[in-house]
Formats: sequence, C-alpha cells, structure tokens
Amino acid sequence: MTTQSVTANPKANYIRSLFMCGCLFFIFGFVSWVNSILIPYFKVACDLQSEVQVYLVTFAFYIAYLVMTIPASVLLNKIGFKKGVKIGLWIMAFGAFMFTPAALTRTYWVFLVGLFSLGTGLAILQTAANPFVTIIGPIESAARRISIMGICNKFAGIISPFIFSALVIRQSDKIIMEQVGNGTLVGAAKEAALDQLISGVIVPYLCLGVILFVFGIIFYRSSIPDINPSKDNKAEDGEGTERKSIFAYPYLILGMLAMFCHTGSQVVSIDTSIRYASTMGISMSDAQILPSLTLACILIGYLCGIALIPKYLKQQKALVICTTLGLVLSLLVVLTSGAVRVFGLDTDISLWFLVLLGIPNSLIYAGIWPLAIRNLGKFTSLGSSMLVMGLCGNAILPMIYAAVADKFDFQTGYWVLIPCFLYLIFYATIGHKIEHWCPKRAKK
Repeated sequence: MTTQSVTANPKANYIRSLFMCGCLFFIFGFVSWVNSILIPYFKVACDLQSEVQVYLVTFAFYIAYLVMTIPASVLLNKIGFKKGVKIGLWIMAFGAFMFTPAALTRTYWVFLVGLFSLGTGLAILQTAANPFVTIIGPIESAARRISIMGICNKFAGIISPFIFSALVIRQSDKIIMEQVGNGTLVGAAKEAALDQLISGVIVPYLCLGVILFVFGIIFYRSSIPDINPSKDNKAEDGEGTERKSIFAYPYLILGMLAMFCHTGSQVVSIDTSIRYASTMGISMSDAQILPSLTLACILIGYLCGIALIPKYLKQQKALVICTTLGLVLSLLVVLTSGAVRVFGLDTDISLWFLVLLGIPNSLIYAGIWPLAIRNLGKFTSLGSSMLVMGLCGNAILPMIYAAVADKFDFQTGYWVLIPCFLYLIFYATIGHKIEHWCPKRAKK
C-alpha cells in the first residue's frame, strides 16, 4: 500500500490533519451517543407507548447510513474530501435546527426528520474521514490511528449525556417526568407539562447547529490535504485495480456484514442500558451514568489498543480476542441474574456485564476497517461507502431488540447479541482472509 501522496506533507501538517479528523470523530460521538438519553427523554416528552416507537430514534438516525452512503460516495468523488466534509457538517446543522419546530409543535416525526438529517450528514463525514485515517499511514498501524480517533469519539460520548442532562433536563423537568411516569399528571395539565419539558431541547440544538455550521467553514479552509483513495490505497502489485466489480472482494462484503453486526450490537449495549435499568427501579437521572460507563470501558480498550498495536499485538489478533470476549459477556448478560450494588445503584448483575461489553467493543471497529478496505484501489471510496452502510446495524438491531423486549422482556431481548458476536468471530478468524469467492480463481 502506498501513502506517498498523503505523507509527503510536513510532519506538522500530518499532525494537524489528524487533529482536525479527531475533531470530526468528536462530533460523531457527541451527536451519536446522546441518543442513549434522547430515547428515554422522548419516551416521556412525546408520550410514546411502545418500545418500537421509542427506538425509532436510533432507526431514523442510523438508517441514513444505509440510504445515503452511496450518494455520499458519489458526492465526495465529485466535489472532493474537504468540501464534502463541509457539506456534511452543514446538513447536520440543518438537522439540529429542525429540533426547534419539532419542539414547538411537540411532533415526534419532525424530530425523526431532524435525526435523519443528522445521520445523513454523519454518513458523508464517515465516508470521508475513515478512509483518510486508514490510508494516511502504514496499513499495519491503521487500527492504532483509528483507536486514537475512537478516543475522541468515545470521550464525546461519555460527556454528551451529562451535557444533555445539564442543559436540557432541568430540576422541574425531572419532577414532570416522575409525575408522568407514575400517572399523577393527566389531561390538559399533562399536555402543558410535556410542552414545557420538550422546549428544553431548543436552545442547545440551536447552539449545536451554529457550531456545526461554523466548523464546516473552518475545516474547509484548513490546510489539511484532500485525499485520492484510488492512488493511496492500491496493492503494491496493482491487484486492487484488476477486479471488475466491488463485489469481487469477498473480504469487503463480509466486512460490511461484520460492521453491521458490530455497530448494531454496540448501540444495543449502550442505548438500551437506561431503559433496562428502569425495569430494576432505577430512575433516568440515576441511570444516565450507564452509557457513559460503557463508553468509558470502550475508551479503556482504545488506550490498550494504542499501547499494544502493532508493536506487541497484531490488529487481527486483537480482533479475535475482542470478538471472543464479546460473545462471553453477551452470554453472561442473558444467562445470569443476581442482585448487586455498584456505584450506589441496586441492580441485577446482568446490567454490569452489559456495561463491560464496552471493553471488547472498543477495538472491533478498528480491527474490521483496515482488514476490509485493504488494496481496493479505485474502489476505495465505494468500498468505504459500503462499510459505512454497514453502520445501519445501529438502526435495525435496536428495533429487533425492541420487538423482542416488547414480546418477552428486556433481558431476553439481548439474545440478539449472540449471533452478532458469533459472526464477528468468523470474520476475525476466517472471513477477512477470503480473497476470492471461488477457490479456483484464487490460484490465478
């Protein structure tokens, strides 16, 4: 793999480029992981009646990765990396601004439109940023660079629920949520209280929209280079440009499914923890720490990845370890029970195995991406788009979880994690090695 066109820049420019990408990944995390608290918030504020309705938050946000990623690839090929990032940030700004009319009318579907717009902008940013981070240096250390970006992402995710709660959920709002939950408020009094509750999102999301719009201009005018993936991600023997179709790369197609399983299972483990804790009698204000604890576990995993990969641990070996540990913890989530007291919360022990899933989840994304995107040559942009499309697992798997939880119970819903980790183990050990669909072709 060659990286001359990118790394030929001075070292200071290289560091500046990673810094700007780190800012992008911080935005990814801040906007994405706040969904974990938007879910129970909208449950009350929009008076939603079923778990499927509640998890439309994640569906509307992440389905954009499936619908808009290929158009994002076409856009980036036409206008370039930097201009594409600017437009992606501006689309996100539009989505943030949509929260104002949605809150003024307390109309759930308008919120969903805003969330879809935020997801669309992120689809563009992910399609642009991930290949940049992957090919800016040697492929064998790509997982380390992605881990650094992941720290920015997950740090934003750790603080975003607390910032949201501090800015949006006032003390009077907590009282309203408790009164609605126990049925004290009814009729016109309930409607007036919910109008007051939902109005809390207006100012924070207006500010977020302005920040996104301004950062789009700053990023576009920065000195970081545009990338040319068709030149910067070719195999040394030119194999990346020999194949006639993107579907002729089995390790990419299988990697796309791996990305679906990983991101979907990760969002299930994070975004459902507050609702799961509520079944144990834990209030939302007390349970809001859970997504942040899971993301803190992911952060620990990223730090381990930076320290160990590639000097002490190959990124593929790390992927095998993490997927196996993920399967073990998932089985403990669905098969164990028992009262424990942790961080002042009296809960079932299975909740804490769910939180600990953050540790193996940390390096799975960083492991899949370089294995799936290697040597694609002229197909790099399209391949990146397909991997980003795999992030639609964030939309679909929580809906499957919600359907199972509605029919049975919350803990039973976590069985959705098991097949995901089984497939991830397959990709980590076998799937990423499959160069051709037919063995005979592999001999040519």
